[in-house]
Amino acid sequence: MEWMSENYKLIISKDAWDDIDTYIGFITETCDAPITGKKHYDSLLKKLENIQKNPTANAIRKNVSLLRYGCNVRRANFKKMAVIYTINGDTVYIHRLIAGKLITGI
Repeated sequence: MEWMSENYKLIISKDAWDDIDTYIGFITETCDAPITGKKHYDSLLKKLENIQKNPTANAIRKNVSLLRYGCNVRRANFKKMAVIYTINGDTVYIHRLIAGKLITGI
């Protein structure tokens, strides 16, 4: 899926969408909290919009576990999750949304 802001285009990978579905599905179905799931989903979309508007706000990370996404990989925190993304020209590419504790070398 692509979004376009004034300066950056946002592309969310299939893996990232799968991560989002799993995360929100856990809250809404496993925890039986659909209202909370909706709030988390809305907050996550707002976080992605903020990344799109100002993607350089988060520093480039050198974690070995993140380098598979590129040498200019960045991490933005969302709740206890990490939004993993890169910037290429005028495009922000969201690679994954993963539990922060799974990232090694922090």
